[in-house]
Amino acid sequence: MQLPPADIGMPADEIDTPALVLDLDAFERNLAKMARLAREAGVRLRPHAKTHKSTAVALRQIAHGAIGQCCQKVGEAEVLVRGGVRDVLVSNEVFGAQKMRRLAALAREATIGVCFDDAEQVEQASRAARDYGVQIGGLVEIELGMNRCGVMPGADAVELAKRIAGAPGLVFKGIQAYHGTAQHMPTHRERVEAIARASEAVRATRDGLAAAGLACETIGGAGTGTFRQESASGLWNELQVGSYAFMDTDYASIGDEHGANRYTEFEHSLFVLATIMSAPTADRVVVDAGLKSYSMEKGPPWVHGRAGLEPYGVSDEHARVRVTSGPKPRLGEKLMLIPGHCDPTINLHDWYVGIRNGRVEALWPVSARGASR
Repeated sequence: MQLPPADIGMPADEIDTPALVLDLDAFERNLAKMARLAREAGVRLRPHAKTHKSTAVALRQIAHGAIGQCCQKVGEAEVLVRGGVRDVLVSNEVFGAQKMRRLAALAREATIGVCFDDAEQVEQASRAARDYGVQIGGLVEIELGMNRCGVMPGADAVELAKRIAGAPGLVFKGIQAYHGTAQHMPTHRERVEAIARASEAVRATRDGLAAAGLACETIGGAGTGTFRQESASGLWNELQVGSYAFMDTDYASIGDEHGANRYTEFEHSLFVLATIMSAPTADRVVVDAGLKSYSMEKGPPWVHGRAGLEPYGVSDEHARVRVTSGPKPRLGEKLMLIPGHCDPTINLHDWYVGIRNGRVEALWPVSARGASR
């Protein structure tokens, strides 16, 4: 871990760059809004730690009413539990005796759940839970159109649920029903239709479980792009939203329910702060933040609050910025870049630098950075 790029109390314009900067006011408004919407819908909130990778963020979400966290890796779960999170769902499949033992060890300290789509995973988890004398919650993940993990909805899911319910050390908890492909569909109508189709699969699975005498305590899933649809479905009762806390250009680029081509449900609060290190021509400047500072699989970042500046030509340590209108930024000036995808961008940094009223107020470690196992 590198030293923080700032000190508490310093002016924001003195932060060393590149730096991962969090607008605390916007961040807190995002947390409060999602918590309020979940309460109003009568559903539980279990934010996704794969986005923020930080116990500091997790505990603030819980303070706003979240029941716990979900994550994708055992390593992330370990960091969360060590940091004081007492209820963690690994919303992903886990396979391998070593990983299962680590998961079982966590269940001695916190409420732990995991997802399954194969009977062999169930057997491994049951063996580890018995060895450690613990109980692990199990959800059946169903395939909703991502073509990734998940057993087919309906009868196949019910059969796997029966295995979980009958396995020593495991407790059947319900259904993992995350439709990730729907989150970034370009129009609101497409997203609504995708969740409507997913609802049919979820309903059939829930009804099949009931017919088999299995209580379905949890139907979890949803994301920042579709959480309103899942909340209103009468099916999903646990939201696993992640990016809402920060936002990025990928989410900002999808359409809203009013037909606009910009999604404004939540505010941009996360930025990569960069310094103009070169200004070689009248229409081009260069900043000191490149591929080592933000993810590029969703395209180049946007410049926040400055029209007429377009990043392009990103390399390891640099990004060129085209000046299309307005005054050319001066050498040494700092720009706030909105990353294309917040999750992998955060994973490139050791620290969040929280700013408020023009000064550094918080330094939070990205405590689960690189927890890929």
